[in-house]
Amino acid sequence: MNSLPEIHGRPAGDASSGLRLLRQDGAARRILVTGGAGFLGSHLCERLLGQGHEVLCVDNFTTGRIRNLDHLRRRPNFKVVRHDVSLPLTIDVDEIYNLACPASPPDYQADPIQTMRTSVLGALNLLELAKTRGIKIFQASTSEIYGDPHVHPQPESYWGNVNPVGPRSCYDEGKRCAETMFFDFHQQHRVEIKVARIFNTYGPRMRPDDGRVVSNFIVQALKGNDITIYGDGSQTRSFCFVDDLIDGFVRLMASPPSFTGPVNLGNPEEFTVRELAERVIALTGSRSRIVHRPLPVDDPRQRRPDISLAMGELDWQPKIPLSDGLAQTIAYFDRLLISESQELAETA
Repeated sequence: MNSLPEIHGRPAGDASSGLRLLRQDGAARRILVTGGAGFLGSHLCERLLGQGHEVLCVDNFTTGRIRNLDHLRRRPNFKVVRHDVSLPLTIDVDEIYNLACPASPPDYQADPIQTMRTSVLGALNLLELAKTRGIKIFQASTSEIYGDPHVHPQPESYWGNVNPVGPRSCYDEGKRCAETMFFDFHQQHRVEIKVARIFNTYGPRMRPDDGRVVSNFIVQALKGNDITIYGDGSQTRSFCFVDDLIDGFVRLMASPPSFTGPVNLGNPEEFTVRELAERVIALTGSRSRIVHRPLPVDDPRQRRPDISLAMGELDWQPKIPLSDGLAQTIAYFDRLLISESQELAETA
């Protein structure tokens, strides 16, 4: 990581040096992806590069991993820069995707003040950049803005049921504040914005220790450990495979300027947490037992998106069924755990 250029605390007007200009045909763009070394960010960088764009990936590597980008770093139209978005960033780009923020509860609760800084100051700094450059900007918001919902499924018109002083508040309220700033910049400064509310997403490049339910269950099953369910397992979630979600990102960014969102992006097919655990056990052939632990504070009982708006405005809906997506994710974690085991054996 030390080999990455840093732009902490100073203007970054030269941070795009070394990128190959690909805009001769007027189609390709220079795109900034913050949080680009994370699970979603790395998939987005890969998709944009595949479309012929230049991509500048910015990450502070608190939760992002450079290995997520190893297969991209040799490309001439890709550059990785270490920077914290809570500090100002000045650079010549054509579009911004803001994905910078820890997204799993153990990560964002580990430093709640920094989580708020990232969500709020990061959004402010990137909106200022978008305003100065006259470019559009995408905000990765979250289904967590709905809190523990009283409306099911959740439409974009629902204002939510969020505890402002609980252990999840740094993330929930940080994202809610960021949405407010996005719409204020749009109304006051005419910044073109795109706001996506992301529901549970899974797939390759999730961290095995990120504390999310899909990665937890798969790693526990592959290791033959007990599978831990918090509560009785009747709480529901909807799981969207990462390829489907990234397609939604790109479609939203390409939508007419009049469509700002917020728009729900997620899979409306609903499963209980226990059903997910049983599927993972079946797909891995594991002998793991299911054990129960107390439910965390403010853990939502139900989570399912109403995607009518995305279907109508973006012609988007998930295509990959849970069984297929889980099979790909299990294969990824199986390879990862074998690789980590071999590395430990070599250093022993």
